[in-house]
Amino acid sequence: MKRIPIWSWIIFILGMIYFFLPLISVFEFSLRKIRGIYSFEAYRLAFIDPRFYQNFGLSLFWSVLTITISLLLILPTAYWVHLRMPRWRPVVEFFTLMPFVVPAVVLVFGMARLYARVSFMVELPVLLIAGYVVLSFPYMYRSVDAGLRAIDVRTLTEAAQSLGAGWRVILLQIILPNLRVAILSGVFLTFAIVMGEFTFASLLSWPAFGPYMEEIGAMVAYTPQALSVVSFLITWACIGAIQRLARGAPELLAGTR
Repeated sequence: MKRIPIWSWIIFILGMIYFFLPLISVFEFSLRKIRGIYSFEAYRLAFIDPRFYQNFGLSLFWSVLTITISLLLILPTAYWVHLRMPRWRPVVEFFTLMPFVVPAVVLVFGMARLYARVSFMVELPVLLIAGYVVLSFPYMYRSVDAGLRAIDVRTLTEAAQSLGAGWRVILLQIILPNLRVAILSGVFLTFAIVMGEFTFASLLSWPAFGPYMEEIGAMVAYTPQALSVVSFLITWACIGAIQRLARGAPELLAGTR
C-alpha cells in the first residue's frame, strides 16, 4: 500500500479547516436564537414563515423553467456542433463562457435597458428566466459537451440513419439516453445556481429565495444564518447527487460503445 506523504495530509487538513470552519461557525451561531442554550428555534421560525415557502417555491419554479429552456437550446446545439461543425466548437465554448466574463449586474442592466419598452417582457418574468438561462450556459454546455465527447456521436448517428431513423428519433432515443448522467450533472448545477441567485431577481424586482434571504438578514438575526445553512445543504445535495450518479452509472457516463 502506497504511503501518502505527511505534507499531503497537512495540506488536506488545512483545506478542510479553511472550508468547513466558517460553515460550522454559521451553523453554531444559528443555534443561539434562545439565549443560553442551543436550539433549532431559528430554523422553526424560518420554516413557519409563509414567505419562505412562497419565495422558495418561486425559485423552484424559475429553476425548472431555466433547466427546460437551457436543455432545449444546449442539447441540439452541442450535438450538431459535434456532428457537423467541429471547427465551431471553440466559438460555441467562448460564447457559453461569457457569463464568467460579463458580470451579472452588467448583464441585467443591459437586458433591462434593451427590452424595457417591450411590455410583456417587463410584466412577465421573461428577462429573469432569460438571464438565468444565460447564467446556466457554462455549466449546462460543459456537462453536455463532456458527455458527447465520451461517445461516438458520428457512428451512432450514421448507424441510426442507416436503419431509417429520423433526427427526432436519433436525438431523443439514441443520443439522449447516453447523456443521462451528463445532463443530470448540468441540471443539478443549474438548479443550485438558480436557487441561490440574487442579482437578477433583486434588480428585476421578482420574488426569489436569494432576495428573500437578503431581506430577512436586514431585519432579524439568527434566521438568516439558518437559511444560509439550508441553502448550503441544497447545494451539497445537488453535488452529492452528481457524484452518486457518476459513480453509480459509469457505463452511462462513458456512453454505449
